[in-house]
Formats: sequence, structure tokens, C-alpha cells
Amino acid sequence: MNDLRPITRPHLPYREQEARTPDEGAPIILLHGFGGDRQTWLNIQTALATSKRSLAFDLPGHGEALDWPRIGNAGVAAKAVSQSLEALELTDIHLVGHSMGGAVAALVALRNPEAVKSLTLLSPGGFGSEINHRLLRRYATATDAREMEILLEQFFGWEFRLPKFLAKTAAESRSRPGAVATLEAIAEEIIDGSVQKTLPRNELAELPMPIKVIWGTQDRVLPTRQAHKLPGVVATHIFERVGHMPHLEIPNEVTRLILQNARI
Repeated sequence: MNDLRPITRPHLPYREQEARTPDEGAPIILLHGFGGDRQTWLNIQTALATSKRSLAFDLPGHGEALDWPRIGNAGVAAKAVSQSLEALELTDIHLVGHSMGGAVAALVALRNPEAVKSLTLLSPGGFGSEINHRLLRRYATATDAREMEILLEQFFGWEFRLPKFLAKTAAESRSRPGAVATLEAIAEEIIDGSVQKTLPRNELAELPMPIKVIWGTQDRVLPTRQAHKLPGVVATHIFERVGHMPHLEIPNEVTRLILQNARI
């Protein structure tokens, strides 16, 4: 089953992909990055469906959750995700988060560790203070497809060929009333002047579930060195010639690591 759910309360909008084989285990929850939406996980959800059910949420202020009652930083989004999981009666989950969604996933796991069976973080926010704040602020306000293409190229590795539809789709999403102002507001909550707020990495290392961190050496949004010297219990996977978007640049490798972390 391939189900697109409309906005309903009290949970965030989501896209559900059922497994193609019987799956009685915990589903995989996917959280996108800043300025994205649940559609960025389409290829990963399709690949996971060989053995796992998955749900990709729109975070507050993004996608069909543009008018979510409260928008803000990763902490605000984490509360919305936790509320949504409770509303959907999802008490055992595997969490996957990219960029801002990685920070959101980490906060959800810190707040409710008994519910999270594994945590996979792709180029996650909050692992260091450095952030390309100029790029994110420009990306938040971009509405022209050509400008969007130039900005999006910086999110990927230098050798990656950006699909033409990506910039067009992103620009179109900004045409909705309030979309740009909402992203600007979220960006200012993520960025503290010219740096980002950080997560308690040592507390993350004390969590009971397996944790994987995936990063690309050509990340121009969050420097790869933020993955260096993580506590030893955190498995770190660094990929050469990959930028800030590993789930789109190396989907096969990312899918394999997600399933490996979920012990499939």
C-alpha cells in the first residue's frame, strides 16, 4: 500500500509505505531536513519496502505541515513528532533523520529512549556549532528556479548531477502563501547569529539503542569534522565525494546502513 495522508490533527502529515513482505517489527520513521519535505525520502522508502514499513513525516512549517500550529527549531519539531507518534500509537520505532531532521530524531530519542530501537543520522544538525548560515538563509528566501538551482548545487557533492526537476519543485513550493516567511523564521531559530545550537553528544552516546552517523566529505552545509571524535559507541560512516544529501547521492548505501542498524 502506498498511502498519502492529508493534514489531520493531532499528527503531522506523512507518507506511509508498506513492506512488500510481512513485517511485524517496528516501522522506520524518516525525518527530512530544513527546507525539504517527506517527498525527499521517496527513493529510500521504496528501497526499504523490500522488508520494512516506513513513514516519512512533514516537519512543522514544511510540506503539508506549513500551517502547523507551532513552528520553530529542532526542539519544537521534536515535540510535534513525539505527539504524532503517540497519536498514531507507534510505540516502537526505528528513527532516521537528515540534517535538521537528524537533530529532531536525536531529541526524540533522548526524550523517549525506550521507544526508539535504532537511530540513524544523516549529516545531522547539532553535532557542532559550525553551520553554513549564509547558504541556509539564502536558501530559505529563494523563490526563483534558477537561483534555487545554484543554491541546491551547494548541498550536493561536486560530481553529483542535480536533477533539473529538483530546483523547479523546490521553487514551486515557495510560491504558497507564507512559505518563505515560515522558512525564514525557522532558519533564525536554528541559527544563533552565525552558529548553530548543539546537542549533548555524550548523552546521546549513553542511549541504549544502536546509533549510526552518516556523513559526506564534501558537505558544504555542516562540516564533516563534526563527525570526528564521536564517542566510540556511535558508529560513524564517512563517504568520499558525497555532500550534504547522502540519501539522494548514495541511496543504496544509506538504505543498507538503515536496515543494518535496524538489524534486518
